[in-house]
Amino acid sequence: MLDDQLEPVASRVTMGDGVYLQLRNALISGRFDPGQALTISALASSFRTSHMPVREALRRLAAENALEVASNGSAKVPQVSVERLDDIYRARTVLEGMATELAAAHVDQGGLAALEAIVAEHEATYASGNVYDMLLKNRDFHFAIYRASGSEVLVQLIDTLWLRHGPYMRMLSSDISPRLGGGLPEPLSQHHRAIVEALRKRDGAAARDGMVADITTTQSLLRRLCMAVESSR
Repeated sequence: MLDDQLEPVASRVTMGDGVYLQLRNALISGRFDPGQALTISALASSFRTSHMPVREALRRLAAENALEVASNGSAKVPQVSVERLDDIYRARTVLEGMATELAAAHVDQGGLAALEAIVAEHEATYASGNVYDMLLKNRDFHFAIYRASGSEVLVQLIDTLWLRHGPYMRMLSSDISPRLGGGLPEPLSQHHRAIVEALRKRDGAAARDGMVADITTTQSLLRRLCMAVESSR
């Protein structure tokens, strides 16, 4: 189950860092189910490495609240809940809205052109049917804006929130996947295009509002999914 998601670690990075980065990216992109157990032996087999770098990677991810680690060193992906979801999204709207507002004062023509290209690629991946490519392009769009804010601290904090958001990305991908193959839902297209237009006009308040609307639209969908999961437990 893990072998199709993880790759042997390249020699140009330390073994521990390579395992950590691959697991981190897999969690952010929603490759693991909420509550899924991640055993050291299975991960070590997938990475073709010893137990030590895997154990260290799991500890690092647990320190970032991305995983819950048991006393024997094994780990599991946190369960989802409406309470946790709302807590994450309260912080996301504040920090990502702030970063977007700052980006309006700093983004240049090259950055705007890059954002327009990402928007087009995002819409194309929805039509292609590959849910992970689509979610990756959505992440590229968001973080291109956040990096344009010029705030290293905000980007780091937002990245940590997206890591903790991983189990919800899994729910989102599972819900969206059966509907892929057509055009991107209009509200999502409208949000991204409106954000780019506000950035082009250097209207920080409008850009922030567009980003908050984009984030809370996803939150509303995930709240419904979380409530369904909680009611079934």
